[in-house]
Amino acid sequence: MKRTHTCGELNKEWIGKEVTLSGWVNGNRDHGELTFIDLRDKEGITQLVFNPQVDKELHWAGKQLRNEYVISLRGVVSLRPEGTANPKLSTGDIEILVKELEVLNKSLVSPFEITDDAKISEDLRLTYRYLDLRRPLMQKNFRFRHRVSQLVRKFLDKQGFIEIETPVLTKSTPEGARDYLVPSRLSPGKFYALPQSPQLFKQILMVAGVEKYFQIVRCFRDEDLRRDRQPEHTQIDLEMSFIEPEDIFALIEEMISGLFEEMLKIKIKIPFPRISYYEAIDRFGTDRPDMRFEMELVDVTGIVKKSDFEIFKEVINKGGLVKGVKADGCGDFSIRQLDDLRKFALGLGAKGLVWFKIGQDRVSSPVAKFFKPSVIEELSGVMAAKKGDLLLFIADKPPVVHNYLAELRLHLAGKLNLTAAGKYNFSWIIDFPLLEWNEEENRFQARHHPFTAPQDEDLSLLFNEPGRVRAKAYDLVLNGVEIGGGSIRIHKPELQKKVFKALKMDQNRIKEKFGFLLDALEYGAPPHGGIALGLDRLLMLMLSLPTIRDVIAFPKTQKAACLMTGAPDQVEASQLRELGLTTKR
Repeated sequence: MKRTHTCGELNKEWIGKEVTLSGWVNGNRDHGELTFIDLRDKEGITQLVFNPQVDKELHWAGKQLRNEYVISLRGVVSLRPEGTANPKLSTGDIEILVKELEVLNKSLVSPFEITDDAKISEDLRLTYRYLDLRRPLMQKNFRFRHRVSQLVRKFLDKQGFIEIETPVLTKSTPEGARDYLVPSRLSPGKFYALPQSPQLFKQILMVAGVEKYFQIVRCFRDEDLRRDRQPEHTQIDLEMSFIEPEDIFALIEEMISGLFEEMLKIKIKIPFPRISYYEAIDRFGTDRPDMRFEMELVDVTGIVKKSDFEIFKEVINKGGLVKGVKADGCGDFSIRQLDDLRKFALGLGAKGLVWFKIGQDRVSSPVAKFFKPSVIEELSGVMAAKKGDLLLFIADKPPVVHNYLAELRLHLAGKLNLTAAGKYNFSWIIDFPLLEWNEEENRFQARHHPFTAPQDEDLSLLFNEPGRVRAKAYDLVLNGVEIGGGSIRIHKPELQKKVFKALKMDQNRIKEKFGFLLDALEYGAPPHGGIALGLDRLLMLMLSLPTIRDVIAFPKTQKAACLMTGAPDQVEASQLRELGLTTKR
């Protein structure tokens, strides 16, 4: 029987017509004289009716159907009896009176219900991913992903970009995370690396005169995993010649706002705010600030050093600082709630957490006795505190303070429901440091990658004060999650060599790893730059999902394992011999 319709399209207009449907049994309800079956496919659910007065043998066959059996049937569309319509279904006004049935395949009892509201552990979902993906919500997620990908391709095509695939088997180049390595059978002892990004190839394409390249590409990074990070992820990767950062900002803002309007019917205000890296750290403690709520960090170092609180004064004397955040309306927090906040800070590694409650008539705190009324008044003023607020402070080295308060800020926002789904706040973070100090190797390293161009006005600092050099780099942040990053690249070989020198990279290593890029830059490389957007992260946030694993068809666990296939796994000894490899067990 060849299907004539899906389970989501039939309605009253089809009453009396004969149709053929195929799909999975989603439920079986035996009402004695009548048996009702819910049939599901990717478009929806349609109710089937087996009536013994029509065909006793067919009715008996319908009673034997179990969840997840795959069936085809022929029947007549009928109006449901009065009072039995289901307004939750697009097909809720009709049912199919079955005249013919074919069981295409039986099913074992599913380890969980194929419904969106079933309580299923993630491990079980990933082990039986082929069943998990049948759930309507997961089907919706991947149709959404498909549509977004098509809109991106259509948009970039209209902008004059061409889609070009870059190699998956390439050479290992230092780009931050560990590479996934692939041994070569034809060159024993040598390895390919799976690309962390197409960085060098897209720069080569600019040298080649492509001018506008894009690719929706798979990238691989062997790094610690979390809810928004997977060992293999998908990027919307693009590169352009003869441009400045503002050109890239405008392009991406137009694309993003178009996606949100088309897919979510939400108008996103553009242009997005531009915030320097240093301002973001100062105000929010992080270079990926969630700006859906305020609760900004306030430096109170100059005020609290006037107090008699020795812990603060000791930190300040050692070059540290004291910063705090204000939790509006939380002055009624109980001792237990405040202790939970203290334990949260200690769990992050903070040495302590100091709080002040702004009451109706007085300010209360376990350390209030160390602060004169004038100091407390000044402290309340700079924090813009009002009655009923809670002030929280941490003292330590600047990076430590910023890190702890950034996490505490998010923790409080979650408790106070300040990050509810459906609110989207974008920002560009700009003027990153070009280099950062590596304590282990006792040298500066590239904050992004060594091909990022320094700001022109900072070139004179490259060797004298390298830590002060700003990069022509930018990140796109949405709701506290970095969803994209890029930079204007170095296109002059002389400058690229200077940056390598500032990084104290060995000349032989430079030649070995990047020789082909340096050679290409010698042949008239145009100014160019680009960006890569994390498609999985963007989709996760657009759909208000808790993890990117819900928008990746076959994701890995936090230990980078596939529970469905059992990967990674051992291989045959003969395969290892072909590659000249041995393993230690």
